[in-house]
Amino acid sequence: MRRLSVFNNVSLDGYFTDSNNDMSWAHKNADEEWNKFTSENASGGGVLVFGRITYDLMANFWPTKQAYDMMPAVAEGMNNLPKVVFSRTLDKASWNNTKLVSDNIEDEVRKMKSEPGADMVIMGSGTIVSQLARAHLIDGYQFIVHPLVLGSGRTLFEGVKEKLPMRRTSTRNFNNGNVLISYEPM
Repeated sequence: MRRLSVFNNVSLDGYFTDSNNDMSWAHKNADEEWNKFTSENASGGGVLVFGRITYDLMANFWPTKQAYDMMPAVAEGMNNLPKVVFSRTLDKASWNNTKLVSDNIEDEVRKMKSEPGADMVIMGSGTIVSQLARAHLIDGYQFIVHPLVLGSGRTLFEGVKEKLPMRRTSTRNFNNGNVLISYEPM
């Protein structure tokens, strides 16, 4: 069975975007160690899963010359890996290797998880994360906690009304102050 995990950047106060839906703060604390981790992580394979807002942001940046100049290994992975975008408003998904799914997200994820293939990872996409978390379809969570307080923004678990107990599976500290914390549902 394929696994579905979440990989997201969050601030110390728990937001993955600021109040303007901006996530650029998550890319301003780079150093050599962080850049190496990011490049290695991007070349790990799998299927990328997005909601429409995150998909639009990614599809408008990663295919650009600027992305390839800044982070060539990450751009290569982002552009060539298979992708799924869940959206009721998109008519088509034009980014390389992207499948568009327009309804029944939970049923589609159950189907995808039962099929053979690479594991899947949700990036950004708070609405998708909260919906699939409520349905108990996410197998693991990886959060990069940044040493920054945003004050307001969006959390990944908006709309979750029940407790979702987690167990920590690993942590990794980076010299730039970021901390990777991994969890699995209990």
